[in-house]
Amino acid sequence: MRGMQPIIIIIMSNHDIFGIAAETPLVPVRQMARHIKPQVTAKLEYMNPACSHYYRAASAIIRDAEDRRLIHPGMTLVDWTYGNSGIALAMAGVSRGYKLLLAAPDKISREKQDVLRALGAEMVITPSDALPGEPRSCMKVAESLVRNIPNAFFADMYENPVSRDVHAGYTGREIARQTEGRVTHVFVPMISGAMISGIGHFLKAEKASVKIIGVEPVGSVYQSLFRSGTACRPAAWELEEIGAMQASGFWDPSVIDDIVQVSDNDAFNCGRELLRAEAVFAGGASGAVMAAALGAAAAYGEDDCVVAVLNDFGGYYLSKMFNDVWMKQKGFYRKAKTALEQITAEDILQLKARMDLIFASPETTLAEVFEMMKQNDVSQLPIVSYGTPIGSISENKILSILIENDEAMNSKVVGFMEQPFPVCRPDATISELSGKLQQSASGVLISLSDGRLQLLTKSDLIDALTHK
Repeated sequence: MRGMQPIIIIIMSNHDIFGIAAETPLVPVRQMARHIKPQVTAKLEYMNPACSHYYRAASAIIRDAEDRRLIHPGMTLVDWTYGNSGIALAMAGVSRGYKLLLAAPDKISREKQDVLRALGAEMVITPSDALPGEPRSCMKVAESLVRNIPNAFFADMYENPVSRDVHAGYTGREIARQTEGRVTHVFVPMISGAMISGIGHFLKAEKASVKIIGVEPVGSVYQSLFRSGTACRPAAWELEEIGAMQASGFWDPSVIDDIVQVSDNDAFNCGRELLRAEAVFAGGASGAVMAAALGAAAAYGEDDCVVAVLNDFGGYYLSKMFNDVWMKQKGFYRKAKTALEQITAEDILQLKARMDLIFASPETTLAEVFEMMKQNDVSQLPIVSYGTPIGSISENKILSILIENDEAMNSKVVGFMEQPFPVCRPDATISELSGKLQQSASGVLISLSDGRLQLLTKSDLIDALTHK
């Protein structure tokens, strides 16, 4: 209405932007898990003000230190960081009157460095290849800064027990509530161990059968420590926000059921696919967790409920994993699948009513074959011997046979076989299937994991493309 002034509503809250009780979403993974029996979900721990799972811990650590009168506004908070923990600490700290000084390895992304500088945090960049005990490592540099700067406090985000308590009291509790207690497997990125320890202690206390699986990059130390009791010599990896070069004080194998390692290549490409297939804009660490969850869930049952904890935001890696040039330089680049290439034989089979394959044996007569075709309203049949397709027969072939010899109906079909239908795996793309059918084949046989065969025709492919 003309002359009406806009109404501005301001909602005031007693909680600041870092309220640790704010839930993060749990969303189903549909496209990437479409061939997997159990329900797979993603716990989007990066969907919060700090874009990482550290947002809960950062605020809690500062408040805990204030309550114990260890810090007060005007002091300098010091820590070492892979980027995300520093961003969370800076956001929570500057809003409460603290200065930030952070030591970070030189491999952290440009985007995270830019965000930290925008927040007013000062940074000391250290070499990524420095081992934890070396004076030039980010850990030792941070400890040195605390000793030499007046009014400085070491936040110790990676080893502060408040971090573990937050993940037990909030993250673990949320997973249980959001899955309505049905969760059976949780995949968690291994960094300091605070998150997996907190989640593990809470969920196993609620439901002892829950499996807690840690995920780390190849080269990290936790898998060898878990399986052999001895930490391996760490090796370099490209992933950020996941993995450790030495065991954390939170290391607690009593709440861990397994630790899976994922390569940089698989992690980055899974993270890229998460964005394209699921609209989940997560980073490389999250890609590693999802790759591990999907790989393991293939062997789980329909009643299982899998939660993958995604801890980092994809927007912090636009210059790295989401940059094709960087991916090619590192040797990680994989061409993204087109929409057609994402439709597989398994997808097409799910659109049609499953039934046992109708086929003829070598001893079946042409008359019996023709009767099978009429009863089942099909125009071609595969001929199978001991589970192996050895040929095929079509209505057109039977007609041409009868024109030449009308007494052939009682002859065995083995003497008149045409070429067998091509056989493909369930993950064959619709483009591959179409190519097989263009080569004068009437159908394509799909070999299922249980040994059974299913037939797909051109009509089935058309139905899939038109979503009938």
